[in-house]
Amino acid sequence: MRRVMHRYIRAVDAVNYRIGRVAMYGIFVLMGILLWSSISKSFFLPSLWTLEMAQFVMVGYYILGGPYSLQLGSNVRMDLLYGEWSIRKKAWFDVVTVLLLIFYLCVLLYGAVASTAYSLGYWGSEPFTYLGSVIIGVEEVGRMERASSAWRPYLWPIKGVMVIGFFLMLLQCTSELCKDILRIKGETI
Repeated sequence: MRRVMHRYIRAVDAVNYRIGRVAMYGIFVLMGILLWSSISKSFFLPSLWTLEMAQFVMVGYYILGGPYSLQLGSNVRMDLLYGEWSIRKKAWFDVVTVLLLIFYLCVLLYGAVASTAYSLGYWGSEPFTYLGSVIIGVEEVGRMERASSAWRPYLWPIKGVMVIGFFLMLLQCTSELCKDILRIKGETI
């Protein structure tokens, strides 16, 4: 069982490390979009797409970078008591908190899948089945949701990024749970 946990940890950490390293350059994309927005408003006709595109890039940067941040342990934590605890006591506390986080992420993932299915024109009650059917080509896409701005972009791409990001965060949380279980058993990670 420990071998399986170690393999799982290595695989999930490797995927989230690579995606996180790419996602962290999204801040430069965001800066470029905002710079163009400032230039176009000052010297040309203002671009309609810059505000929403900046928001979409920020969502991708934040959501796809979250698992990487969790992996590195750079998330915000109250160290008032936690900093003085032993490794084993920290692991027990982290098991409880990561289980709560996993529950919360499952709720967020369900909502993101339902919202993505809605943006692709599905109004039923089984969004996972619908998205699976769309992916394999059995189901067709309906009337796609668009933003209510002047630019009117389709919303399914950013909602798809949210699904991927929540799923990767869920995988990273289960990896952290495995690490904590191994620490409780006395192994060093």
